[in-house]
Amino acid sequence: MKEIIAVMLMLVAGGAAAIEMPASAIEHKCNLCHTIDKNFVGPAWRDVAKRYRSVKTFTYKGKEYPLKAGLLLKLSNGGAGNWGTMPMYPIDPDDLSQDDLSKLVDFILNLPD
Repeated sequence: MKEIIAVMLMLVAGGAAAIEMPASAIEHKCNLCHTIDKNFVGPAWRDVAKRYRSVKTFTYKGKEYPLKAGLLLKLSNGGAGNWGTMPMYPIDPDDLSQDDLSKLVDFILNLPD
């Protein structure tokens, strides 16, 4: 019984921590600038999910794209200004394929509040 209570308390206390960063994000060092729940060098991914939860488009370099396509462009090509002055450096397609990057964007956008 004590073990069950301890597990329940850990789940309640660490509910946000129960979601882990995907292995590909760690492998490609996204965690050097981002965490799931806290702003670090870049925004917390949960904040990104909240910002874009009800958004259908993303403007990149003055042109409007469907949300996911625009975010993929931003990650692939880099940029700054959406979350402050720190730039998002381009992600080298040799480091992270477009398919893996697409899965990562889906993961981020589907994080719960």
